[in-house]
Amino acid sequence: MVKFMKVLLSISLLFLSLSQIRATEIDLNALVMESVAAMPPGGGYSTSGAANHALTRSVSIAGDHLKVSPAEAMPSYCSGATYLIFLSALSSLQSRDQLQLTPRILALLKPSGQPDGHGVWGRWNANGPGTARLFYELGLGKNFTELNQARSGDFLKIFWNEGIGASEHGHSVIYLGRESIQGVDCVSFWSSNIPGGLGKKSVPLRRIHRMLFSRLEHPEAILRASLLPPTDRYLASLEYRSSSSAEMERLCGLRIVEGAGR
Repeated sequence: MVKFMKVLLSISLLFLSLSQIRATEIDLNALVMESVAAMPPGGGYSTSGAANHALTRSVSIAGDHLKVSPAEAMPSYCSGATYLIFLSALSSLQSRDQLQLTPRILALLKPSGQPDGHGVWGRWNANGPGTARLFYELGLGKNFTELNQARSGDFLKIFWNEGIGASEHGHSVIYLGRESIQGVDCVSFWSSNIPGGLGKKSVPLRRIHRMLFSRLEHPEAILRASLLPPTDRYLASLEYRSSSSAEMERLCGLRIVEGAGR
């Protein structure tokens, strides 16, 4: 079975290399920002069952195309909001004939209450480095922690405390930039924020204990999602345990990426 999966992965990688999409010719960070600009403001913040149902309702498959209806995803919460941006970017590429999404991939992308660490949405929504772990597993783009490397349109996990996993207080956002507010160095981002919901927010940099950025560089790598194990055991475990920074960095490729100077 292991050999069979390796063969499948090799075929997938060959397919991706032979069908290099024109997405590499466009500014993907700008595309993410276009998706942010198209999002309706407000709608309220909630982590209730109603918010989960709203998120599921907002993502549909129309024929062979991914359709995102953000106005349906209200009330919302942070990881759901950033996932909609990710899906909106993929949908935009598909509409421009710059990305082909198979029926299998479309089905895998739809959020439907998957537990943390399970499937694509369950990975994104997990505690700790959910988005970064998915980016590393699939090769969607690089992960990094240096604020001076960040660009508007990067996906960002903010950690408000030192915890990673069960003990964390975090926020999934789209990085917008830095600004000085009354002389205070602040980080600006877009997400679903307490209490109003979708919109921009700025917080003093000193409030943030840790930042983990993920930059979309290879959206075509989403085609590898069908080869993912059903469950990422690391992310699933973070519901009931905490992770060390070293473990997180290793499993998100941070040491490899940053050590290589990417």
